[in-house]
Amino acid sequence: MDKTIGLACNISTGKLDANQAVSGGEYPFFTCAEFPDQIDHFAYDDDVVLVAGNNARGNFHVSRYKGKFNAYQRTYILTAKEGFNIDYVYYALKLELKRLREKSQGSQTKFLTMPILTGIHFRDITGDEQTEIANVLSVIDKKIELNNRINAELEAMAKTLYDYWFVQFDFPDANGKPYKTSGGKMVYNPTLKREIPEGWSDGTLGEIAELYQPKTISEKEMAEDGEFLVYGANGIVGRYDQYNHEQSVVAVTCRGNSCGEINVTRPFSWITGNAMVVKTDSHFLPPTYIYNLLRSAGLENVITGSAQPQITRTNLAPMRIIRPAEKVLTGYAEFVKPNFEKRMAILDENEKLEKLRDWLLPMLMNGQVTVK
Repeated sequence: MDKTIGLACNISTGKLDANQAVSGGEYPFFTCAEFPDQIDHFAYDDDVVLVAGNNARGNFHVSRYKGKFNAYQRTYILTAKEGFNIDYVYYALKLELKRLREKSQGSQTKFLTMPILTGIHFRDITGDEQTEIANVLSVIDKKIELNNRINAELEAMAKTLYDYWFVQFDFPDANGKPYKTSGGKMVYNPTLKREIPEGWSDGTLGEIAELYQPKTISEKEMAEDGEFLVYGANGIVGRYDQYNHEQSVVAVTCRGNSCGEINVTRPFSWITGNAMVVKTDSHFLPPTYIYNLLRSAGLENVITGSAQPQITRTNLAPMRIIRPAEKVLTGYAEFVKPNFEKRMAILDENEKLEKLRDWLLPMLMNGQVTVK
């Protein structure tokens, strides 16, 4: 006989409004978004599963967390009762995401009600069997998490190098020493109103890159099992059966609450019109350089509109930038190429691991595959 989430878990909800997030806060703040915000105080300290209680697309995100946190009032907080494994509960709920979407209620906003949540069924197996299944799936997720940490460190290394070369101007001089620190000549640039290395100049983003918004596709056109990733207003927003960009490029969210968010896309991706592509075909202006350039060039200053923030080509193309000497750019591109290739390889590995986990998940939960 199957068990239900209501029998397996103690369930409560958070108490806070979603707008109580605090940037830079010490604790995670779980809302109905895919990833938690931050907050400066905690109300819970436990080993839990968190489930979004509403989502405009009926995609109820499930999170796993142990420690101090806080939660939005429409976020469900689940702890396991005696005899039930909290990791098993987490994976059982992940398996039900598609069904939860079908059971969602409401017109404009999709709601996951308490009766729907507590009525979710899963196979009745012993606590030891639950632990064995959860351990198999957790090994894959821990490898994915490790890969994500490695990628974050690689990205931080690339940013540090960018800042060192193009913000502090301590790129290697002719003798391999830090340029500015070693007394390299600096020249005042009246347009930028600052000193820059001799031989460098100023320019605009539109002079070094092609800026455009690709064709938009609707959510209905996307394919859940599509081969290619779709980048839109919030980074990766789905999958599709076609791609419109063969190479990695920089995509900037150009409208909505996440306006100004910058992403480096994976090769062979579809980018929608909700993102502005910043593309260059120059080998010494790789996506890593463009990404860090935009992060340091005051992108927030070209966002217009208060009620509906937006970035257009008209206000992005004239953005003033420093134009380093080509020799320095070439050296940077060669230096960061292995870093970038490693990051892309890790993302490819994670995608394979996620597919393996998602293939194993229903097989293990339904008893079609057993753990020996």
